[in-house]
Amino acid sequence: MIKHIVMFRLADEANGRNKRENALIIKKQLEALKDIIPQIMEIDVYLNDENASPDNYDIILDSKFASPDDLKIYSNHPEHLKVAAFIAGVRTGRAAIDYEI
Repeated sequence: MIKHIVMFRLADEANGRNKRENALIIKKQLEALKDIIPQIMEIDVYLNDENASPDNYDIILDSKFASPDDLKIYSNHPEHLKVAAFIAGVRTGRAAIDYEI
């Protein structure tokens, strides 16, 4: 099994919305992929607490896949690519790790 964890830092303002509004959109879009892409075993999205350090990342995606091939299918799925394009337009930073469990 493969864990795929990604953290995003968002712009204060992007696409006419503030950081929190964009974070909520991203959370909703990513979590909706569970019903669309069967290779996703688990997917959870968490937002950084509004009172936490501004040095923290704003969002974390924590997901699990049966294999590296399933992760690749997810990564290249058209619906995931739509979400990724939205995120790319509102983020200022990204960090990720994939590891076997």
